Amino acid sequence: MKFTESMLRDYVETSMTAEEIGNLLTMTGFELEEITEVNGEKVLDVNIMANRGDGASVIGMAREVLAKDESAKPTDLYLRAMNGFPLSDMDSRDIWAKASVAIETENCTRFSARVFEGISNGTSPDWMQDRLTKLGQRPISLLVDLTNYVMLETGQPMHAYDLDTVAGDRLVARQAKAGEKLRTLDGQDHDLNPDQMMIADGDRVVGAGGIMGGEETEVSATTTRCLLEAAHFVNTSVRKTRKEMGLQTEASYRFERHVDPEGTVGALNRFAELLADAGGPNAVHGVIDIYPAKAERNEVTVRMDRACRLLGMEISMREAQAYLTRLGFEILSSDDNALTVAAPTWRIDVIREEDVIEEIGRVHGYEKIPEINPEGTTGRGGVHGIYRMVDDAVSSLVRDGFVQSFSHTLGDAHPLDAPGMERTILRNPHSPEMAHLRNSHLPNLSATVLKNGQDNVHTFEVGKLHKSGTEWHGLGIISCGNFESESWRETDKSKADFFTLKGVVESLGERLNRSITLAPSDSDERFHPTRQATLLSGRQVVGVIGQIHPSVAEATSLPEHAVIAEINLNDLFGAEATGDTFTSLSRNPAVRRDIAFVIDKSVAYSKIEDSIRASSAEVLEKMWLFDVYDGKGIPEGQHSLAIALQFRKHGNFTDEEANQVRDQIVAGLESLGAKLR
Repeated sequence: MKFTESMLRDYVETSMTAEEIGNLLTMTGFELEEITEVNGEKVLDVNIMANRGDGASVIGMAREVLAKDESAKPTDLYLRAMNGFPLSDMDSRDIWAKASVAIETENCTRFSARVFEGISNGTSPDWMQDRLTKLGQRPISLLVDLTNYVMLETGQPMHAYDLDTVAGDRLVARQAKAGEKLRTLDGQDHDLNPDQMMIADGDRVVGAGGIMGGEETEVSATTTRCLLEAAHFVNTSVRKTRKEMGLQTEASYRFERHVDPEGTVGALNRFAELLADAGGPNAVHGVIDIYPAKAERNEVTVRMDRACRLLGMEISMREAQAYLTRLGFEILSSDDNALTVAAPTWRIDVIREEDVIEEIGRVHGYEKIPEINPEGTTGRGGVHGIYRMVDDAVSSLVRDGFVQSFSHTLGDAHPLDAPGMERTILRNPHSPEMAHLRNSHLPNLSATVLKNGQDNVHTFEVGKLHKSGTEWHGLGIISCGNFESESWRETDKSKADFFTLKGVVESLGERLNRSITLAPSDSDERFHPTRQATLLSGRQVVGVIGQIHPSVAEATSLPEHAVIAEINLNDLFGAEATGDTFTSLSRNPAVRRDIAFVIDKSVAYSKIEDSIRASSAEVLEKMWLFDVYDGKGIPEGQHSLAIALQFRKHGNFTDEEANQVRDQIVAGLESLGAKLR
């Protein structure tokens, strides 16, 4: 929020410079963004936190300065502001004959108004135009400038209506009706719905409550009668309507952060006296004020021994009471250790003991916390195993040529969402595209592939996923195109496929000391029905792997050859570790034998692996598939597989022994229907 140095000094007498005031506000929690000089005057810009709407006004900033700086003194204007800028014409006997207001929605808790007649809506005073200009606001007319200026001073948004254009001289705060429309002051037309809170007259909607007025009832150079509205609207209602209408205004900024419901009449009175000072007419006697349920103050009890313990410094009861009183808190009762306070209506963020302790601490000064050397002994630190596994998984995939991606945890429904897992829906999302917590990394990884714009993309993401209040560490992997760099030797065999990613996942398991095996599957609709598998560690299901389904590829614009995998790292961490085993180095060389055979495509490769291991467990060091062929000469529904076998044992391995083991393996494969080529 921006304010000029002179505006603040209207409310506070202090010897501090603008820079010192900025530093003081920073120490109280309102961080100074910058100080600029505009037309010879300092303009301060401070950051207002989302829960501190009371700071979005000059009076709010003055209150902070007075609370923090004991040498600062309140001006008469500040004291009048604390009493609601009292005027002598508060009797409402005349005004109800001129206009009326009503509340027909729970999203408006107070509706106040004043009427002004005999107006000449010319230009505002030079001093006011000067201050508004320095704050980046364009002077428009006397009435509009006054509403903007009083809002900057008090934090209470207001709106001026040309009373001659208000049907029935009556305003009503209500929900919009289906089919109603509103053209706002910026010339934009809006289709309304019953979830939106509006201001209406006897005929139509004339403004979006707490956001922006309507074009049909705006004040102009010909306005002679004005109905001035100052109301209090529920912040969640304003935020929702503002998002749906696509508007962002100074008024909505304040209402979303909370505006004091007790301040409506005071703001109207301040407007009336400034209008009179500018040579304008006096207001019609009286104030219209509909206030069905007075705002309640939060009462909190604070234990001073606990406050000192939490803050790490000694603060006396007398000091605490003084700090809280200067901030507008009322001391209801106190004893030797505890005091009970009522928070002011502009501080709805103060609801518990810790909140009041924070107020005491920030006024006393966190910079006064004494430096104390730590005492006692410290235990040995460590990292939980799941986080170590996450780090190891990242290192493993980077080593295999994958690039780590980082994306937003929020998103929308997507064809690659995990099946059977409903997303956790946010109550008040920033946008429809950010309405769910992710339950899979694959949607964001697919977007990464598309944005990359390259044919060869191999990437992964690791992070927390969510489902029905449960979260876990998930790993998503996607691979498209060639693994090898461009070369004259490049062939289709260098393209990533199901088996390539299978090898990556198996290597990952080895580096994480977990066995990862594949079990046939055809139930995941995201994958090709014959090119997918469930990932197991022991008997625990830990993930899925497969080639993307053609229909999903079309819906997401991904290439059909893309292969993807997803692993639940929490489940993998909970699986039995394989452990590290030591095997002494053999002095003898390994022996290799290759076998090629034709087998039905319906036979899972995992069964082939299991058969080979069962036939040669003692001497088989490793095996790998190096060729798959299903072209000319191969019967329909079958394919040819070529597998390399590497044998090793202590002592010499003769050709006769190697051939004998090979024959055992072939016999086992024949039991699966394989035919040696």
